[in-house]
Amino acid sequence: MQIPKNAQRLRIFIGETDRHQGRLLSEVIVETARKDGLAGATVLRGIMGYGANSRVHTNKILRLSEDMPIVVEIVDAKEKIDTFLPQLDDLIQEGLVTREDVHVIMYRHNGG
Repeated sequence: MQIPKNAQRLRIFIGETDRHQGRLLSEVIVETARKDGLAGATVLRGIMGYGANSRVHTNKILRLSEDMPIVVEIVDAKEKIDTFLPQLDDLIQEGLVTREDVHVIMYRHNGG
C-alpha cells in the first residue's frame, strides 16, 4: 500500500471510556479504518487534557481519572479521508475531529 507524498492527517480526540454500541470507541474507529483500507491508525493516550465540557482529566495520583484523553491519528490520501469522515460522524457522540495536510517522508514495512 502506498500513501501519496501530499496526504492528510485526521486526528480524533475522544475519551478513553467513550463507547459505541458497548465497545470502546477507539477500537471501533481503528477497526473501521482498517476495514476501509486506510493506510494505518495509531491510538495515543494523553496524560492530561480537557475538552468542550472543560472537565480536566489527569493521571496525577491525587486526581486519578478513569477517562483519560485519547487521540486516534490516521494518515492517508485526501480521497480516502473524505470517504471515511461520514462514518466517523455516525460513531462519535462527543469529541473533536481535525484534519490537516501533511507531507509523507516515508511509509515502509518489512514484507515478511
